Amino acid sequence: MRRNDSRKRTETLDYIQSMLGQLRVMAENERCDMLAYLIEMAFLEAGEVARAERPSRAGRDRRDSAA
Repeated sequence: MRRNDSRKRTETLDYIQSMLGQLRVMAENERCDMLAYLIEMAFLEAGEVARAERPSRAGRDRRDSAA
C-alpha cells in the first residue's frame, strides 16, 4: 500500500508540474513577468520534490523484492 501511495504522490507532483508549466507560458504570453517568475519557482520546486520521491521509492522496491 505504501508503494501505491508513493507512486500516487509522484504522479500528482508530475501533474502539478505540468500544469505549472502551462500556467507559466500563459503568464509569459501576457507579459506578467513577476507572476511567470513565481510560477517558474513553483514549477522547479514541484520537480525537485518529485525527484526526491523517486530514489527513496526505488530503494524500498529493492528491499521489498529481496524479502
